[in-house]
Amino acid sequence: MKLSKNEVMDPDELLLIGKIIKAHGVKGEVKVYPYLEEYSLMDPGREVLVEPPGTSATLYRIHKARVYKNVLRVAFEAVDDRDAAEELVGGRVLTPRSMLPPAEPDVWYWCDLIGLDVYDANGEFIGRVAAMMETGSNDVFVVRQEGEERLIPAIASVVLDIDLDAGKMRVDLPEGL
Repeated sequence: MKLSKNEVMDPDELLLIGKIIKAHGVKGEVKVYPYLEEYSLMDPGREVLVEPPGTSATLYRIHKARVYKNVLRVAFEAVDDRDAAEELVGGRVLTPRSMLPPAEPDVWYWCDLIGLDVYDANGEFIGRVAAMMETGSNDVFVVRQEGEERLIPAIASVVLDIDLDAGKMRVDLPEGL
C-alpha cells in the first residue's frame, strides 16, 4: 500500500506503531519493537515513516519482515548495510491513521481512547484516560485526575458506554475501585 504525500505530511494523523531498537546482521536489517497486536501494517510492500532521533521522518518501503520472539526483524528496501541500519536505531516507526483497518463494532483503537473524560454511573467526573495497559486477562485504563491514578479494567461489566464524538466514557466501578 502506497502513502500519498498528504498522508505523510499531516503529523496529527500519524500513529506510532513501533520503535527501532537495534540493528540486526550486516545486510541492513533492524529489530523493531512493535506497538501492534496485529502485524499487517509491517507486511512486505507496505510503506512506513521512520523518524530517527533528532532527524525528520523518512518514508521507507518494507522489503521483508518476520516475527522473532517479541520483536520484528525488518529489512527496508533502501537500507542495505549495517551502518545504514545503525542510523535508524532509536527511531520511531509511524503510519498514517488512514492505513489502519476499520475497527469492528464496539472495538476501539487505544489511540482513540487516550484523552477521554471518564465519568461514573452517576455522572461524577473520575478523570481522564492517560494510558492503556495490556495485562494477561484484559486491558486496563489508566485514569488520572489531580495527581491521583486509578486503574480501571476494560471489561464490559465495568465500561457502560464510550462516546468518541463527545470524548466521554461512562463506567460502573466495582467496590474498592
